[in-house]
Amino acid sequence: MKKAIYISIGLMLLMIYAGAQEQLSLKQQADKLFERYQYYKSLNLYLKIANKDKPDITERIADCYREMNNYSDAEEWYAKAITLPKASRIDHYYYAEVLLRDEKFDEAKAQYKIYYAGDADELAIKLSNCDSAALWMRHPSNYKIRDAESLNTQYSDWGLSYDGKLGFIFTSDRVVDNENTDDRTGNNWFKLYHANINQDEVSELPISNASSVKFIGSYHAGPMTLNKAADTAYITVTTEVSAKNLDLDKPSSKSTQKLYTRRLQLLMARKLNGQWVIFGSFPYNNIQKYSIGNAALSANGRLIYFSSDMPGGEGKTDIWYCEKRANGTWGEPVNCGKTINTKEEDAFPYIDNNGTLYYASKGLPGMGGYDIYTANGEKAQWSTPKNLKYPVNTTSDDFYLVTRNGTSGYLSSNRDGGLGSDDIYAFTHVKADTVPSKHYKLSITPGISPALPPNTQQSRMLNTIYFDLDRSNIRPDAVIELDKLVVLLKQYPTMKIELNAYTDSRASSQYNIGLSQRRAKAAFDYLVKKGISPQRLTTKWYGKTNPVNQCADGVNCTEAEHQLNRRVEFRMVER
Repeated sequence: MKKAIYISIGLMLLMIYAGAQEQLSLKQQADKLFERYQYYKSLNLYLKIANKDKPDITERIADCYREMNNYSDAEEWYAKAITLPKASRIDHYYYAEVLLRDEKFDEAKAQYKIYYAGDADELAIKLSNCDSAALWMRHPSNYKIRDAESLNTQYSDWGLSYDGKLGFIFTSDRVVDNENTDDRTGNNWFKLYHANINQDEVSELPISNASSVKFIGSYHAGPMTLNKAADTAYITVTTEVSAKNLDLDKPSSKSTQKLYTRRLQLLMARKLNGQWVIFGSFPYNNIQKYSIGNAALSANGRLIYFSSDMPGGEGKTDIWYCEKRANGTWGEPVNCGKTINTKEEDAFPYIDNNGTLYYASKGLPGMGGYDIYTANGEKAQWSTPKNLKYPVNTTSDDFYLVTRNGTSGYLSSNRDGGLGSDDIYAFTHVKADTVPSKHYKLSITPGISPALPPNTQQSRMLNTIYFDLDRSNIRPDAVIELDKLVVLLKQYPTMKIELNAYTDSRASSQYNIGLSQRRAKAAFDYLVKKGISPQRLTTKWYGKTNPVNQCADGVNCTEAEHQLNRRVEFRMVER
C-alpha cells in the first residue's frame, strides 16, 4: 500500500521541462522517471537493461516492484541485489521488509540482523515484530474478516466511509478511461465512488464546485469523510494549483531535474439538493510546506482529526486535531501527542460513536507494515494504543478501519487473497471463547519420572515463572519452577523448549520489549548455568502483548492481576 507517498502524506514529484531535451541513455531516462516516482514507466526501462553485474539497476528494479506493491517480484530482485558487489546496505533492510510481508520470518530476522548490526534496540523491535506476527497468526483474535467483493476490483480500492445508514463512499484507481493515468502505477488517478449496502452497483461520485462546474480532478481525490448528519464532508485531494505557483524543491546532489511537490489538502463540501458541492478549503492547508489529509470527525462534530507532516510532529506523519470554536471556525492544529504518534508514519484516524480512536501506525510493535491500533481518550490525552492483532492486522499494510460500534465495520488492506493491490474488508468481532487454555504444572517426585503432557499443540505449555514489577531477576519461587524444568530437560535430553517473556501493560511498548527481553535472558542464563545446552533453548520476548487477563492498556487492575502478566512461559517445541 505504497501509494507514492500519496496516502502516507507525502510527495508527488513531476519534472519541469525547460527547452530542448538532450538525448539520454535508457538508464538515464529510467533514473529520471524513478526520481519522479514514476515507477511503472521506469521499471519497464530498467528491465530492458537488467544486468546481474549492475547492482544499482538491480536495486532500482527491486525498489520499483516494492513501491508498486508487487512483493513477490521485489523479494526475488532484492535477493539478487544483496549478493552483488557494492550492493547498498539498505537492500538488506528492504529485503527483510518484503520477507516479513511474505511471512518468511526466520529469513527476515536474518536480514534485519545484518542491517541493524550495532543497533540492538532497533533490532529487538524488528525481531519482536517477526515473532509477534508468527505468534498472533497461530492464535487469532476474536475477529472474522471477509472480502467485500462487491466493492473491490483488480485495482486499488480502499478508504471506505459511511454515507448515512445505507451508503458507502470509497476511493479507487480502477481504470475507467485511458487519459487520466498515474505513471507511478499505470492505473487511473484515485477517484471517489459510491455504493449502497443493499445493491452491488458502484458508481463514480459526482462533486461540483461552487460555480456548478463538475469537479473531475486532474490528480488524486479521496478519501472522503462525512459528519453524523451526512450533509458535510471533508475530502482529501492532491492540489491542482498550477505548477508555476508551486515552489521548487531543494535541489538534490544526485539529480539535475527541477522538481516540485504536489501535496495533499482538505476540501470541504456540502450536500445540496442531493449533490455534493465544494464550498471551501480547510483553513490550515499549506500546499507549499506540508500535506493535510485523511480527516475524521468526533461524533459531536466538535473535533476534527487528520494526518499531516506539518512541522512540530513526532515523526514522518502524525495525527493532529482542531477544535471547533463558538463561531463555527476551526481552532489551530494541535498534535495528538507522543502516546499515539511515533517517529514513523501514523495516519488514517477514525473516531467511532463511543469516542474510541482507530488509526494505523508503522512505529509501534506489530506485525510489519501499517498495523491498526485503538486507543481511548481525546485531543492529546490517550491511553496506550492496543494492537488489534491478527486477522485484523497482517504482515501487509492494514489501515483505514471504520466502525460505528466497535463490533463490526470495514478496513482496508493489501494482504494476499484479495482482488487487487488494496481491497476493502468487512469485519465482525465475535464473543471470546470462555474456555481457559491449559497450563501444565510439572509435579516432580524424587525417584519418579515426571509425567509429560500429551504431545499436542494445545498441551505443550509447561511451567510459568513470574517477576516483580520492573524487575528481571529470578525470584525464589521462580527458582523452584526452574529447577523442576531442569529435572525434566535432563530426563528427556532430546526435548527443546521455547521461553516466551512478557510484561504487564504499564510503561511504553518500547520499554517493555526491552524488559521482556531481559526476563527471557535471565531464565535462559539460569537453565544454562544448571547444565542445559543453549541449543535446546529458544528465547522470545513480546513486551506487554498477549495479557492473560483483561489488564490491557488503560484498564484499571489490581497488583495481583498485573502480576499474572509479568511472566516467562515455557513451551515444549520438540521432543
